[in-house]
Parts: sequence; C-alpha cells; structure tokens
Amino acid sequence: MYVIRLKNCAFFARHGVLDEEEALGQRFYVDAVLSVEPGRALVDDAIGETVNYGIAFTVIEKIITGERRFLIEALAMEVAKALTERFPQIKRAEITVRKPNAPVPGVLDYVEVTVVWPE
Repeated sequence: MYVIRLKNCAFFARHGVLDEEEALGQRFYVDAVLSVEPGRALVDDAIGETVNYGIAFTVIEKIITGERRFLIEALAMEVAKALTERFPQIKRAEITVRKPNAPVPGVLDYVEVTVVWPE
C-alpha cells in the first residue's frame, strides 16, 4: 500500500442545519487520505494504475459544492464512498471535513469530522 493525501481542499458551499447556513454559505475544507493498492503504478510508472489527483479533487468538489447536507458527517461519508467507487485501487479512504464557521455559542477554530471507508 501507499498513501495519497489531498490536504486542505477549499470549497464554498451551503451545508448545515440552520437556514442561515444555506442562505449565506461558507467555506469548507476537506482532507482526503487515500490508501492505494500499488498494482503496477509504482513499478511501471503507470498513470492508469493510480489515483489521478485532479480527478479525485473534482470528485470531492462535485459532492461538497452539490446537494445540501445537514451533517458534515454525511458529507464526508459521501465523499469517501464516491472516491472508492471511482478508483477501485483505493482500499481505504479517510475523509475529514472542516467547517470553520460552525454556529456554536463561543469561539473555536473549526468543527471537524473524519470518516473512514470502509471501516
């Protein structure tokens, strides 16, 4: 196995429970840690045998900027499943979604949820 990381991918979206979150939107940040089965990629320098970073980014972007979700947990799981479906070489996807402007009654850097698929 080897690991590919896409760190701190930033997207503007409208997820959350509150109507204001949908109306105003906010920036979300995503990390993807992808454990990949080597296949021929490491030996033959075969691009088709690994995860194309650009395509992986667009898979993440489509989900994060797409249909509104109330929970970032559900959003992270959707990303993990989509990446493992698109790239069968991915044996494990750890997806973290950060929400810096979460509506909480105090000061914090961000709320963060991480899911692992498959478990």
